[in-house]
Amino acid sequence: MTFKHWLKSGSPWIWLNAGAITISMIMVVGLLTLIAVRGFGHFWPSPIIETTLTDADGESITIIGEVTRSQTVAADVLRDAGLEVPENLLLVNRYLIKQGNRDVWGRDFVWYSEIGMGEWDYPRDVMRLERREWGDFYGYAVRLLANGTVVSEAVDEGFWAELQARIQRSNDLFDEIRGIERGAIGSINNALERVRLGERRLELNREAGRIDQAEYERRMADFAVQRQRLDEDYAVLQAQLDQLYVDVRRDTLVAAVADGREVEIAVGQIIRAVQPNAMVLSDKLGFYVDTLWDFFSGFPREANTEGGIFPAIFGTVAMVLIMSIIVTPFGVLAAIYLREYARQGPLLRIIRISVYNLAGVPSIVFGVFGLGFFIYFIGGAIDQQFFPAALPAPTFGTPGLMWASFTLALLTLPVVIVATEEGLSRIPSTIRQGSLALGATKSETLWKVVVPLATPAMMTGLILAIARAAGEVAPLMLVGVVKLAPTLPIDGNFPFIHLERKIMHLGFHIYDVGFQSPNAEAAQPLVYATALTLVLIIITLNLSAISIRNHLREKYRSASD
Repeated sequence: MTFKHWLKSGSPWIWLNAGAITISMIMVVGLLTLIAVRGFGHFWPSPIIETTLTDADGESITIIGEVTRSQTVAADVLRDAGLEVPENLLLVNRYLIKQGNRDVWGRDFVWYSEIGMGEWDYPRDVMRLERREWGDFYGYAVRLLANGTVVSEAVDEGFWAELQARIQRSNDLFDEIRGIERGAIGSINNALERVRLGERRLELNREAGRIDQAEYERRMADFAVQRQRLDEDYAVLQAQLDQLYVDVRRDTLVAAVADGREVEIAVGQIIRAVQPNAMVLSDKLGFYVDTLWDFFSGFPREANTEGGIFPAIFGTVAMVLIMSIIVTPFGVLAAIYLREYARQGPLLRIIRISVYNLAGVPSIVFGVFGLGFFIYFIGGAIDQQFFPAALPAPTFGTPGLMWASFTLALLTLPVVIVATEEGLSRIPSTIRQGSLALGATKSETLWKVVVPLATPAMMTGLILAIARAAGEVAPLMLVGVVKLAPTLPIDGNFPFIHLERKIMHLGFHIYDVGFQSPNAEAAQPLVYATALTLVLIIITLNLSAISIRNHLREKYRSASD
């Protein structure tokens, strides 16, 4: 076969497409692998080094910490920074060491050059403490105190087990404290707010003349009794909290930092303590699983640079699900009307062109529209009509989960309309004619024959809508997503699902941690881990929708056979 005939056969284009797909798949897998290694690899217990650094004057300092990364730089860069570098050196290695102890050193990530650096040692008894505040601590345990009395010395045989037991005790106490604050006290605060709103409604009704003074005073007295009972319950819970906080502050760990100074650390501030250099593989695997689970199930700390991302995961999934419930019926009904009922003509073509163009509008424009129409106009009207007692504090006239879901539904509506219309247009006309010939009406033919056969196309539109909506950030910053949401939109207080509350979102969390964090080095691995989590959630949601679509496709294919 000649080269000309080979080109005409189409084989080169087949190989070209196959090569392009292969390269694309390699790039996608490589990107996901890079994100996974840099993100989830952060939770693996890294070894802790101890070394000395000698300056030009012969003075040496001791460094303890984890080597985060290294790089080779020109010696002139270090000379410009004021460091003493031998003239014969052109390139110098330097290391970014996480030395922690931000409350002691002022910063926990520091670059050190290899010039004057001694050998690296890996002491087995050096420890890393994950704390609720001030980041990680690196150093050596000295003694353990309880109410100022020495309980155990670091040289004692059972010291580490005793420390772990007391850390577990403090964590259990903190869990109990959070349970009271978010559970019982949260319910009391919710009930107090209902009492306040009830009193305010009575005042408005009295001013409007809808109730007389006697009725007003009687019902106000009932509210006063409820408030007194709630205050008494709150006082009991507050006394329990005060005692729990006293119990948490009982234990103190005395530890030595790199320069030998001893510092006191409240055990109640320690989440976990580990000695990575003394851990075997099974211990490291257990630690990795434990910290990874805390990342998925925990709440953020330290300006989102530590802790977990569960509120962001919950907010993302909840918003996408509510958006799907909203956009699917509207998109499907609009597509059915445009394809099956609307009179074909110039006006309909203009509408279709408008729908196609709407899909290309920048997402931030939808956010501005959602802010002005959904929040200020509709939300403000709802507050005036149904929540006047809460004003001037808005209830629905402020960004929240519901308005974020509505905005995303509007954003993805063209995708669902176009996909559904395409599915309806692919249904052969012979099927419609056969149904009508058997005596079915046009409505019965549409809803019992055509629409079920077009269901896979509708699911395809929903899949595309989910993929786009889950990754949006810009419009959500205006209509309901915040840096840190103190409570989830679901709790045990009536009406249990609070669509008016603000939420966290994985996409905005990535933006905030990556570009607004006060500690960029500490936030960098969390950006990778959160990004991979968002990708995995989108894949999971899409796979669920794809499985439903495939099931429906097989169901109606077998039915048509």
